[in-house]
Amino acid sequence: MIELEDVPELIDPVMVCAFEGWNDAGDAASTAVGHLDETWAGKVFAALDAEDYYDFQVNRPTVWLDGGVRRITWPTTRLSVVRVTEPKTRDLVLVRGIEPSMRWRSYCNELLGFAHELGVELVVILGALLGDTPHSRPVPVSGVTSDADLARTLDLEESRYEGPTGIVGVLQEACAHAGVPAVTLWAAVPHYVAQPPNPKATLALLNKLEDLLDLRIPPGELPDDSRAWQLGVDQLAAEDSEVAEYVQQLEEAQDTAELPEASGDAIAREFERYLRRRDNQGPAGEKPVAGRAAVERTATDPGELAGTTSTDDGTADDAASDDATRDGTTTDGTAADAAADAGPGDDAAGEAVAEQEASDAEARDRGRDRADDGADGKDGSR
Repeated sequence: MIELEDVPELIDPVMVCAFEGWNDAGDAASTAVGHLDETWAGKVFAALDAEDYYDFQVNRPTVWLDGGVRRITWPTTRLSVVRVTEPKTRDLVLVRGIEPSMRWRSYCNELLGFAHELGVELVVILGALLGDTPHSRPVPVSGVTSDADLARTLDLEESRYEGPTGIVGVLQEACAHAGVPAVTLWAAVPHYVAQPPNPKATLALLNKLEDLLDLRIPPGELPDDSRAWQLGVDQLAAEDSEVAEYVQQLEEAQDTAELPEASGDAIAREFERYLRRRDNQGPAGEKPVAGRAAVERTATDPGELAGTTSTDDGTADDAASDDATRDGTTTDGTAADAAADAGPGDDAAGEAVAEQEASDAEARDRGRDRADDGADGKDGSR
């Protein structure tokens, strides 16, 4: 272990980890931790000794020039700390490195030693995997833990996975054995666009982290990068009929699987999340700090929330849906119908339905006015 400098007393610290390699499809997880470090000017305070954990023939060092002096950067894992002030002050201990080549148990024990000395209350590990998910839909992000009590408290899944694992799985189990609460957030990256970067998946992980820790994470340029990434993949898919057909099949499969989510409880949960995010927004004129490009559209159409109950992402799901909303038409009444069937016991769902109906009425009026104006214009041109 290499000590760089002393660490000040931390406030409610949470350790957030990501590792390049097998558990980092599209570099989504490591880029997310890098975004946190860059956003809040992280201060590196320690690094693990690369000699202990890395095979330099697999992860080679790099040489570079510093004012004419040749220097070498060794592959390793570094720890930094950042202080978050909104909505409340707390510290994040950021762990970012390459999946080690050897001595995984010693590696995890060393990280847990830091966690113990710093008084870390929770460890959050970010990961990304390849999956059968379409690039045109919100990125699915799942939260899992080995702690049954923590799963109930934070509304997470209890891990039931069996099979090969990486350093993410090993670290989570090491936390469980050490009595340190640990959660892993997994983003699903389309396997047909696995090459990095994937800003859409990175943004989805950050949005999920916001919800888990009740933080405000400035998204920076990630929403714009996500839209540009999706448009680029759209263009590539359009040039290959087989790929386009495959993407359409994935879209239909995911849309069908998510239909049960259009329930009153699901709408109520998402509407409450929207209200919480709206309250946490900065002064007028700033971009939403939660990093959701579609937040303003969601405010006028809570019915769309039903389609995003298990996903977090900063891009619009479907440009055609956006156009329909702007043109004064609605694309689907399923969410509102399902919320109405849920009964009067859920005030948040009822509020969402009422706002949905008012929005639909206004949209229909605008659509009729626009159609009448268009007809008058055509008559005059004749």
